[in-house]
This record gives sequence, structure tokens and C-alpha cells, in this order.
Amino acid sequence: MRRRTVTSGGLDEVLDSLASATSAAREEAQAQTPAPPAARSQQPDLRTEFEFELPRGYVDDDGQVHRTGSMRLATARDELRPQIDLRVKENPAYLSVVLLSQVITRLGTITDVHVGVVERMYATDVAFLQDFYRRINSEGHTHAAVTCPLCQGSFEVDLSGGRLGES
Repeated sequence: MRRRTVTSGGLDEVLDSLASATSAAREEAQAQTPAPPAARSQQPDLRTEFEFELPRGYVDDDGQVHRTGSMRLATARDELRPQIDLRVKENPAYLSVVLLSQVITRLGTITDVHVGVVERMYATDVAFLQDFYRRINSEGHTHAAVTCPLCQGSFEVDLSGGRLGES
């Protein structure tokens, strides 16, 4: 790089020449950048939310039963935030209640699922949601390859429990 001596009278000229050189370099870099491959658009989108149906259902204050819902994939923040919660520090078993309240996005018509909602769920439903959370966050999907014990045929099943008795 060359050193230039700049006087106050020539400052505008130097700035103009630097600006034109910078814009020319940008245009050249853009011209050399290859277009994104067409195959990228054919890749499947990342699925981040999964539907579920509770075995029993959550009963709200009005007596309405909510059985269907959705859960999103957990982030690192979701996993770390309960670790500083005082309720979790006092009782480590409370971790799953706090964690589930963060990742359940909808429960029937309820869109604000908080710790109080999860606390009032039946134990069967909480166990189901813990297992569902583990499946979608560990394996990344709810499908499993299975083999029939009778015919030895291989096939795939959806473990998300679309209807009662299917999970």
C-alpha cells in the first residue's frame, strides 16, 4: 500500500478516488460470485414444529378439554434457561415442567402455554410430552424404522401419536 500525503485542499479528491475504487472492487466481486445452485431450492425445509395429541387432555378453568397441540424444536437457550430457575434448583424434577412450558406453542385453543398450564396436566400427558420432546429433539423426527416380528418386513411408522392409541 502506498502512502499519500494529503493536504486539506486535496482531501476531497482523495476521498472521491477511494470511493470510486471501492465501488469498482465491489462490482467486480459481484460479477465473479457464482449464482446459487438450483439444487438448493429442491432441498426440504427444516421442520421445526410438530403436532401431537395428548392421551387424556388438559382441562382448563372452564372445563374445556384440550387434546391437540404443537411443540417446536428446542434451542440451546430453552435447555439452559431452566438451569437458573430457582424452582428447578430447589427441585430438579421441575426441570421438565419449565422446559415443556417453553417449547409447547399451542394446546387446543390455548396459545400462551406457561408453567401453570403444564403443572395442571395429568401425569400421563406430561410423560407423553417428555417422550415426544425427546424424540423430536434427539432424533430430529418422529418416524422410526421397525421390523415386523412375524414376517420380518421392514417399514417406517410415525410415533407422534396422531390419534389416541397410535403413540
